[in-house]
Amino acid sequence: MLLEGKVALVSGIGPGMGRDISLACAREGADLVLLGRTEDRLRAVATEVETVGRRALPVVCDIADEAACARAASAASEHFGRLDIVVNNAYHGGDAKQFMDADFADWRTTMDVNLFGSLQLTRACVPHLEASGDGRVVMINTMSVQRIQPRWGSYVASKAALAAVTKTLALELGPRGIRVNGVHPGYIYGESVEWYFNHQAEKRGITFQEVYDEVASETCLGYLPTSEEIAGTVVFFASPLARPVTGQMIGVNAGHWFNG
Repeated sequence: MLLEGKVALVSGIGPGMGRDISLACAREGADLVLLGRTEDRLRAVATEVETVGRRALPVVCDIADEAACARAASAASEHFGRLDIVVNNAYHGGDAKQFMDADFADWRTTMDVNLFGSLQLTRACVPHLEASGDGRVVMINTMSVQRIQPRWGSYVASKAALAAVTKTLALELGPRGIRVNGVHPGYIYGESVEWYFNHQAEKRGITFQEVYDEVASETCLGYLPTSEEIAGTVVFFASPLARPVTGQMIGVNAGHWFNG
């Protein structure tokens, strides 16, 4: 029970990473504050957390709204009496356009969520994390900031900025007893990746398995991790095992891409 007695706030609750991070924290003893824009999804994950034996507070919140972030942080503290862990998992996927075809208004939307939204939520939670005496912030980032590909400029720019400012936050919040780190997944094997691989298979006239094997062969371990596996790294950063660790990033991608 690495997180026994702790309260964790996780943004971007949905059927994938947000859900699995929440359940991983619950299994290690944490109570959960669940943030997302869809109430039905929040309540579904809250029920799963409660089935594990932990408490859950679902809060409808768009992290691009600074006032909503402040309300969510206050609700967490008022409901549970403390807040120890913040996991910034909510994201915007970008416009998937070439730079010369892009509308910068779309880039700003992506920035508003991935960079400023994560920062707004973090800042709203800082007083509560400081009061806990051992606050943790985990930024869910992406391998895309190391492995640059065309058409993902807005997404990469926002996440690269988040990766850089993660180090700034580690430096400035360290004296408050708050550790700040980043998790950088690659392909997260699940429904969306399955859809993409099926699309590629149909487009290229090959099988789904051939597409999967082709991509998986680029990794050291020969497979693509699931969000449930990646959630374990979040638990590590949130736990006493990571007490001396701050300002760091871990690539959680089966060795698809190395940092540095």
